[in-house]
Amino acid sequence: MDPYIAGERALAGASPDAALEAIEFVRFCHRRRRVGWPELYDEMCAVAGRGLYRGYGQDDLAAIGVGFGLFSMPALAGLVAKVVEEDLERRRRTAAAVQASLVLDDVSLEAMAPHEGPRAVAPTRERSEATELASTEPGLIRSAVSAGV
Repeated sequence: MDPYIAGERALAGASPDAALEAIEFVRFCHRRRRVGWPELYDEMCAVAGRGLYRGYGQDDLAAIGVGFGLFSMPALAGLVAKVVEEDLERRRRTAAAVQASLVLDDVSLEAMAPHEGPRAVAPTRERSEATELASTEPGLIRSAVSAGV
């Protein structure tokens, strides 16, 4: 049995307000814990048991088309699949928009940067004689000691 069809069939008899309320309940639970079916079922049972969604208990949720019994599971799984799919699509669009804005920011920053000709990089420090001597003969440690005074 296709869960999408079962979910649509379960909500077909419900009023439009009840169907929207059922979808909002699933969205609420999915925002609390971003998982798919069947893990989200556990979260929905916990939310219903504690009345965390607008004070609705299991009986109130059953009145809007959200049942937790065995025969209601295909419909509930269909709702969950629909909400998870919407969330994934929203995340994809958001990620694409953010990525596009970052590319535009990089291009605009490059356009605003002053163009300088190539410049040579000078060495920042010179090596001392003691370091050079130590590097030519491995195993020997040489130190520079001043003679005199």
